[in-house]
Amino acid sequence: MVNVLISGALGRMGKKVYEAIFANEQVNAICGVDIKEDYSISNFPVYQNFSKIQEKVDVVVDFSSPANLDNVLNFCLSINCPAVLCATGYTQSQIEKINQASNTIAIFRSGNMSLGVNVLIDLVKKAASALYGFDVEIIEKHHNNKVDAPSGTALMLADAVKDVDQDKFYVYGRDGICGKRNKNEIGIHAVRGGNIVGEHDVIFAGNFETITLSHQATDRSVFAEGAVKAALYIATKTSGLYNMNDVINGK
Repeated sequence: MVNVLISGALGRMGKKVYEAIFANEQVNAICGVDIKEDYSISNFPVYQNFSKIQEKVDVVVDFSSPANLDNVLNFCLSINCPAVLCATGYTQSQIEKINQASNTIAIFRSGNMSLGVNVLIDLVKKAASALYGFDVEIIEKHHNNKVDAPSGTALMLADAVKDVDQDKFYVYGRDGICGKRNKNEIGIHAVRGGNIVGEHDVIFAGNFETITLSHQATDRSVFAEGAVKAALYIATKTSGLYNMNDVINGK
């Protein structure tokens, strides 16, 4: 049984992670951390900060925000505990902190915890190689409460194309007289509205044909279940940086 601490436990995703853990006999939601304390759920205390935690924690699953990264890493480093980082919008300096911490503890980081999205990334790489010379445009859609743009998933998809063609560069939306499209552009466009869970389209547009690869999440549970899979995977790791490809490929 793997004891999981949920960081951001009272948020929408934190609650979904708790539900996914409750339905899985291999893991146990031992406690949580959130900006507000809550002891209403039996055997699952939610503390205001990490300093109050006394339970034995095997893995931290963090669905809070990039602003909480230092608190998560400091706690995990202090008890030599793996971390599953599910937030998006990290700065480059924060990514460097994550990489540095992975030399000491095991860290699982992904811009999207869905298995389907990570399969999509592999398909995008194959398409980018086979459809060399096609124009590439990425459209992502999310709910109106999402604070970062473009989404971490959109950037992962763009990176997949750039892995195939290093000359590619990113253009975030277009406005005004922006000139003729450069052949090496990857256009990335963000839509925010309503309660859209997450939709991503990668368009490969040629002279006489267009191919679109798409993924649509219909419920946030898909991300929670992916996070639980990641927690089970990383629980036995002592250090290193991991992502969903490691789970998919069974490395």
